[in-house]
Amino acid sequence: MTPSGNSKDVSLLAESIRGLVTRETTIMEVCGTHTVSIFRNGLKSLFPERLRLVSGPGCPVCVTDQGEIDAAIAVAERKNTIVATYGDMLRVPGSTGSLLDARSLGRKVEVVTSAAEAVHLAEKTPGENVVFLGIGFETTAPATASVILEAKEKDLRNFYVLCLHKRVPPALKLLADAPDLSIDGFLLPGHVSVVIGLEPYRFLAGQFRKACAVAGFEAADIMLGIAEILRQIRTGHPEVRSMYPRAVRPEGNEKAKELLAKVFDHVDASWRGLGEIRESGYAFREPFRRFDAASMLDIAIESAPPPEGCRCGDVLKGLISPKECPLFATTCTPTHPVGPCMVSSEGSCAAHYTYARKETKLSWDA
Repeated sequence: MTPSGNSKDVSLLAESIRGLVTRETTIMEVCGTHTVSIFRNGLKSLFPERLRLVSGPGCPVCVTDQGEIDAAIAVAERKNTIVATYGDMLRVPGSTGSLLDARSLGRKVEVVTSAAEAVHLAEKTPGENVVFLGIGFETTAPATASVILEAKEKDLRNFYVLCLHKRVPPALKLLADAPDLSIDGFLLPGHVSVVIGLEPYRFLAGQFRKACAVAGFEAADIMLGIAEILRQIRTGHPEVRSMYPRAVRPEGNEKAKELLAKVFDHVDASWRGLGEIRESGYAFREPFRRFDAASMLDIAIESAPPPEGCRCGDVLKGLISPKECPLFATTCTPTHPVGPCMVSSEGSCAAHYTYARKETKLSWDA
């Protein structure tokens, strides 16, 4: 069946899914965009009770560690410094406020829509150090690598990147091996897979015997991916398959991967809720280290506890649903977020708050 998103396709796939579930089964959707689409389209209402979907660490703003948020806010406090960031980062609470609070106090915090825009900002303000917050997974890291090459070619001396990018496969390895989780399969992220392809996920099926499928973001795409995961579980033959061939090639995007390999090395990185994960982050290779804000501007990233009572980390790990957090929809709301899972448009808590608080059952009957 070809995914298209129309109600007839979704209804047929839902019927197929109900027939494939023969036991208690847990599937983790890794991508935040998948999470939002699942809730927006009411897909959970179509699943049998024995099929449980949990959200994973697929929101890049959400997994940014508390100490990294604090470091970004501390940078904004410096003189002759402009912090350039994507909009989702503005309202993420740090230990003593947010970037939005810093801007309200007169600090120079600029919202950009691309890494390239941050480079242009540095060119226009030669008397200021422009620090771009490099947030995101393999999807956005190539763009950061590309602007580093551009800045080097232009010999920009006032452009820096606080590199907080993270790699998805090492986090999935931790989740697959976690004794407190019982994940049967992974709905793999479409955008990340466009870049890295399928090979980096093979260990999930080979080493951990987890069923895996890459899916797109329309309702029928997601249902098709879930049906494929359930088929693998039913037959006992886990593998990694792309159900999104119109965008994801097995080898990924070679040019993007070459950019990443040229500019970055892999290093250990801290994730909110998951702790330090081996080789899950990026660091600049030697020819590009003069753009590394952490070392060149002596920015310390120190360990910091999450906001009191916030269980965003447990949500990201799939241990609880957002509504099991005691702050959900009371102290913590989109207008007054306590943790980043309620801030980002891809955050699980924000998706639950917007679409699932009343658990309204939606119909996809043709």
